[in-house]
Amino acid sequence: MKKIRCPKCDEPILFDDSRYEAGRTLVFECPECHKQFRLRIPGAKAPADAEQEEERQVYGRLVIIENAFHLKQQIPLYEGENVVGRHVKGTKANAAFKTVDPSVDTTHCIVTVKPTADGQRARFILRDAPSNTGTFLFNDILPDRARVDVHDGDIITIGATTMILREGQDDDEE
Repeated sequence: MKKIRCPKCDEPILFDDSRYEAGRTLVFECPECHKQFRLRIPGAKAPADAEQEEERQVYGRLVIIENAFHLKQQIPLYEGENVVGRHVKGTKANAAFKTVDPSVDTTHCIVTVKPTADGQRARFILRDAPSNTGTFLFNDILPDRARVDVHDGDIITIGATTMILREGQDDDEE
């Protein structure tokens, strides 16, 4: 199954891409806004791209808790800077989540992941992007230009959205 987004309203649409051959053009109609658009089924990935994607290790994740604006989501955290913010078309955030909360900026905060020497664990460092409403660790707002270590189970609040940092791979226990 593949997930694509409507170019007009950004609504996700699922379809079974295995039923179509590479290079074929499909026409979709968004169930929300009824916009029609075309999509060309891409060819197979080059082996170098597949190897590169497999090498990318997930060191942790942000669990977005259900609130008035959206349901629970999980955002994987990779080595380097993970820019967290509201998902909009063309966003610069590489760790964006879907929400209609206007108090979450498109680039709200940054979680930097630095692997330890053994490569199995990581250090997580949080800072404000800067944002309009600030970034909170537990109930304390982060000062401008401050960088703080965050650990498994720490609660981060941006706008009206609460996130919990979890170390390790994604799991379905929560």
